[in-house]
Amino acid sequence: MPDTTKLDSLHHVAIRVNDIAESVQWYRDNFACEIGYQDATWALLNFANTSLALVIAEQHPPHIGFATDKAESVGNLKTHRDGTRSVYIEDPSGNAVELLDPKSL
Repeated sequence: MPDTTKLDSLHHVAIRVNDIAESVQWYRDNFACEIGYQDATWALLNFANTSLALVIAEQHPPHIGFATDKAESVGNLKTHRDGTRSVYIEDPSGNAVELLDPKSL
């Protein structure tokens, strides 16, 4: 079994939606989750084992977010409205990957 204290954490997966409020309501009606953050352009729904971000494509890219101590060494961290700090990079296939500073979570 791997030593999970040395592994990075999957913080969230972000999917594109057409309407934040409508999508938040749908996920809350169908799953046991809590709203961690919500505004007109994105929302974060907390589940037992990870979070789901709902994003408007024109505002945020669909992406996968990891909490990692490496975030600060990759680039300049941007502070977001919810207080988290992160930097976006791309994997070799062009997928957006967000590296979050775990100290800001």
